[in-house]
Amino acid sequence: MSILFKYSSAIAILLLFAACKPAEVLTQDAASLKLPKIKDKELIDRIDSLSHLEPHTFYSKLNVTYQEGDKEVSLKTSLKIVADSAVNAIITYAKIPVVTAMVTKDSVSVVNKRDRCYSVTSLDYLKEMFGVDFTYENLEEILLGKPLDYHKDQKYFVDNDPFNYSISTHKKHDRKKPERKQRDDLMIQYQLTPDAKHLKQTRILSIEDSTEVLVAYQERQTIGAYDIPLLVKIDIKTPKKTMAILLYYDKAEVNEPQELIIIIPESYEKCD
Repeated sequence: MSILFKYSSAIAILLLFAACKPAEVLTQDAASLKLPKIKDKELIDRIDSLSHLEPHTFYSKLNVTYQEGDKEVSLKTSLKIVADSAVNAIITYAKIPVVTAMVTKDSVSVVNKRDRCYSVTSLDYLKEMFGVDFTYENLEEILLGKPLDYHKDQKYFVDNDPFNYSISTHKKHDRKKPERKQRDDLMIQYQLTPDAKHLKQTRILSIEDSTEVLVAYQERQTIGAYDIPLLVKIDIKTPKKTMAILLYYDKAEVNEPQELIIIIPESYEKCD
């Protein structure tokens, strides 16, 4: 398998999940000044509000840098999303499409035009590669800068942190010393920007898989009524590997007609 396909397909399939520090799910990059006190309910309501902001369609060119160990790959990608339907990514080299990827609610398809081969797998591939059982909806949420896996009926906890607005699925004690019954839990912590208006980062800890993921939205942009990522730093740490992905969004569009296409020529064979 070519290096281009191995690494670019991974990015095209997810373009996604993100950097992790071992141990506590709580972030340690606190600002030097205390933030104004905001009621817990208001902070949770803000996460709830952000979870509902989603354009019907989305398009952007992406400059992607992917690093795993001492290997680093930089490439250009065009990203298309039709909400609740599919994510389509086309990777180009010298302005020529070389890899096309499509993620739907039940499958991941990749066509490698350079090696004239293809692969079609279930979404289980995401967990095999990244160590966390992400869904198609989670992929959309990360790429669009939304709170990951937020559910209104779930109980959330606001951390007692004067320097950050942090809301978590588990109490601080449970995150530090998870009980055995929590081994299958996915612990998620959302951190808002200092003005409490936008999502600054999402940290995910999978106790069962010993995997941590951090998605940091370092810069954002406003397009129409939507707050969209501009620069995203993604790091992933599993027992087997550590990965880092940097995404820079360019020429983004929302709610414009988007056509999602992936064609597998009859002459192509399955990729090794």
